[in-house]
Amino acid sequence: MTGLFAERIAISVLQEFADYRTRFQNITAVAQLRFEKADWHAIQRAGAARIDLYEGNTEEAAKAIVEQLGEVVYDAHLWHDAKRCYAQKLGQRNDPELAETFYNSIYLKVFRHHELDDAHMFIRSEYEGKPIQSGEQFCRMYSTKRGLVTLLGDLLDDYAFNIPWENRRRDICNLARHARKHIPFVDIAREEVTVEVMRSVFFRNKGAYIVGRINHGNGAMPFILPVLHNGAGAVYVDTLILEENDVSVIFSFTRSYFMVDVSVPSEFVDFLHSLIPMKSKAELYSSIGFYKQGKAEFYRSFLDHLASSDDQFVIAPGIKGMVMTVFTLPSFPVVFKLIKDRFSSSKNITRAVVKQKYQLVKRHDRVGRMADTQEFTNFLFPRSRFTQELIDELQRVAESSVEIEGDLITIRHLWAERRMTPLNIYIDRALASDDEADLFHAINEFGKAIKQLAAANIFAGDMLFKNFGVTRHGRVVFYDYDEIMYLTDCNFRHIPEAMYPEQEMSGEPWYSVGPNDVFPEEFSILTACNAKVRRIFNELHGDLLDASFWQSMQDQVRKGEIVDVFPYRKVKRFPRTSTSPGCDYS
Repeated sequence: MTGLFAERIAISVLQEFADYRTRFQNITAVAQLRFEKADWHAIQRAGAARIDLYEGNTEEAAKAIVEQLGEVVYDAHLWHDAKRCYAQKLGQRNDPELAETFYNSIYLKVFRHHELDDAHMFIRSEYEGKPIQSGEQFCRMYSTKRGLVTLLGDLLDDYAFNIPWENRRRDICNLARHARKHIPFVDIAREEVTVEVMRSVFFRNKGAYIVGRINHGNGAMPFILPVLHNGAGAVYVDTLILEENDVSVIFSFTRSYFMVDVSVPSEFVDFLHSLIPMKSKAELYSSIGFYKQGKAEFYRSFLDHLASSDDQFVIAPGIKGMVMTVFTLPSFPVVFKLIKDRFSSSKNITRAVVKQKYQLVKRHDRVGRMADTQEFTNFLFPRSRFTQELIDELQRVAESSVEIEGDLITIRHLWAERRMTPLNIYIDRALASDDEADLFHAINEFGKAIKQLAAANIFAGDMLFKNFGVTRHGRVVFYDYDEIMYLTDCNFRHIPEAMYPEQEMSGEPWYSVGPNDVFPEEFSILTACNAKVRRIFNELHGDLLDASFWQSMQDQVRKGEIVDVFPYRKVKRFPRTSTSPGCDYS
């Protein structure tokens, strides 16, 4: 009887997974059409819908299995057999690692995230280290044998959209000139260079990205061709990204997930990883929309790291938050965040609302300025790896979320997030070393982050430096979400003039304050710490202190305008004049 029930579970889960994959692919398949129609709002809706799809499918599947089997479904031994049956059915699929993760999600929903062990679920994938090949030509191949310009022309023809190139000749000239200038170690005129280009085009927000690799005598280098819509029914190549760091930024954890046709996920991710090895496979799976697989890969890499290291978890550096407590393992580039039991009296918020805020960020366009997170329930840590100071801190501020039993510490709910240097620490270091360039860069990035979030209809709320981090690429990113809200829900006001001096000297406001009222003039407190910081901020982003700026941003959002936020520096963009200097179009 147990074998019959196990078989039913395996069949049911696999059917639900196949349905999920079909619906996922159907949403993704329309990406090019949305891009060609410049339907940016549809692109954003599709991205959120695809994220919601996983949770919806697994929830429905778990509920159906419980209803079909009744109380017997809670027999853990049954799931041991179900896992074996399920694994046997995955041999013919080209996405078995995704199927394993889908099974895990359903198992966890049935058992409410208890009974976690590899006997009942795929904590370790049976396909780790076993590459799956599609047997198809994964990339298009090009060569400079007939000349660079011919290669570029062939490439643009092969990747033509259903709308025309705005100026194909100009784009080829821009690309040829840029390649000759920025690949100085390759003599394109004398040495044959081959180019591999992934057949699938990556779509995200208002851009399409052609991704590949240049192979030459000295090695290989990744490249990306961002293609943009001109708003008038044509497309153009905006630039050529060649530096590995810049390629990595385009796949950043601070950006929305790509829409891209993926036949064999593991093969696809392996190729991407060969282009940008500094990106973990967990990040790459997430970047192409398989964020639950990214979570599974992250957890496995975390287990591997624990086994090969011996340092201890500590309280994360920086000013302690009023809502979250944060800890980290110094040798692992991630922080773990959990909600405190009690909040500061100034925080009018609940645990449920904090979770909603993090889900908002997951579904929203992060415009390169908000960190993606992975959410976990009943996360297990070895007690021996925690400092006593950290244990004391967790028991003091988050006792309801922490269980210590024997050699294990269980955190009932937490988020994992890429570790960054807190902006306040970065600024203090720049001031201490009298590094004017670093200070200028940090303050400028801080203001740009706030403005780009506003353009995406996000008001950060608590904009203190401690709530922002600096990535290894020098970008400032917001990561404290408990006060985040839609910009259009705010009421930005000028502080009214006091009627008499005593009012202005009072410690209490002399004007009414509604629940969503925001007074940008009060933001001056952000830079009150240092006269040099205040001067730079006021010069670069003083408009953030004016309610009129915020009101104009609200008007822009309400009109449905979606601004261009490029995942590369604007200085890298090609000119769009009809001809480009220095082009040899022979």
